[in-house]
Amino acid sequence: MPVRSQPAYLLDLMRRSAQRLEPDYDLEVVDVKRDESDEYPVHVTLPRTDSARLSQEVTVRTRYAAGCDGARSRVRATIGQMLAGDTANHAWGVMDALAVTDFPDIRLKAAIQSASKGNLLIIPREGGYLVRFYVDLGEVTPENRDTVKQTTVECIIQTAQRILHPYSLDVKEVAWFSVYEVGQRLTERFDDAIGVDGAMREPRVFSAGDACHTHSAKAGQGMNVSMQDGFNLGWKLGAVLQGRSDASLLRTYSDERQPVAQELIDFDKEWSAMMAAPPKDRNHPEAGGVDPAELQAYFVRAGRYTAGVATRYRPGALTGEATHQSLASGFTIGTRFHSSPVVRIADARPMHLGHVARADGRWRLYAFSDTSRNALEALCEHLATSPESVLRRATPSDADADSVFDLRAVLQMPHREVRLEDLHASCCRAKADTA
Repeated sequence: MPVRSQPAYLLDLMRRSAQRLEPDYDLEVVDVKRDESDEYPVHVTLPRTDSARLSQEVTVRTRYAAGCDGARSRVRATIGQMLAGDTANHAWGVMDALAVTDFPDIRLKAAIQSASKGNLLIIPREGGYLVRFYVDLGEVTPENRDTVKQTTVECIIQTAQRILHPYSLDVKEVAWFSVYEVGQRLTERFDDAIGVDGAMREPRVFSAGDACHTHSAKAGQGMNVSMQDGFNLGWKLGAVLQGRSDASLLRTYSDERQPVAQELIDFDKEWSAMMAAPPKDRNHPEAGGVDPAELQAYFVRAGRYTAGVATRYRPGALTGEATHQSLASGFTIGTRFHSSPVVRIADARPMHLGHVARADGRWRLYAFSDTSRNALEALCEHLATSPESVLRRATPSDADADSVFDLRAVLQMPHREVRLEDLHASCCRAKADTA
């Protein structure tokens, strides 16, 4: 069967979107400037790079700009930020392959430590066909760095076969491969909120992903953390541009995401060192190495970063102090919302509570009811009628009642024991869910 790379899927999704988006690869960012006297203060200069239009230059004037232009980001440079950190002097080859093997755990995440041939990380790809292999290519020195960078996919396959021996590995097709040297680097800020004079100002230009933090490319950590950058910045820009939030909201992007990247980099330094180390010989502990049980524990922790559940935002403009943490001891303030199986009362449809929310720019209110539902009824009545209600204060009078806040009620009883007509109108509009 034909295999396709992830970028191809993303491009197809763009083409099928309502806007029928097509990327323009023939533009290059060379400069980003701010002109506070302009209604659109960010000016981005982009010369054409295709041979037919080399003499042409495009200037985009906008209110905000986000640079997702990789580790060599021009946008990052124009806002005075630099990647600081170091490399681990260890190289890895990574490939998405269609392979035939007798290794029994090929459809599971697996970390393999060979005695003398290096280490291997296996991550099954979505779809059930491709497998991602992270292959240990050994130490990088000034003398062999150029050679390592030129490593071919055939060499990566042969190294993986040696590590996996005595199991066989027959690679039928490779959808994508790369060679990288582990490095952990980070910028001080992810925006231009500090001017050249050192004074604080409204942030207008932002960086995300590899443009502001780089780390080893194992288990999708970099991609997933970068996508979380984009989501964090995206909904905030949308809220400001639609007039739902003050521009000060944009300051929280760097305040929230930069510490998350720093925490991941600190973890990644330990994780990368462990993945590059040989297994510990219990008969000769003085020789060093990593105990397989310790590696397994770190492997589980790595999955928490990939899934985003390791993120915890510090108290700030959007995250409260832990003053009332006792009211929900199992849900740490500042962490990702927990998702659990529920049944929607309106149509008895089983679903995950976390899948109910849509990326539509609204705020979410989840009301967890006791069995009597008295407190839930009182809360809904307050939200619907009180002048002090956050719903009434934030929702425009000419807008739908749920256009700003999406209220969801979670009941502690089987859905067959709940009658829709017994619920408050706010809950019916919100399609109450029962755990």
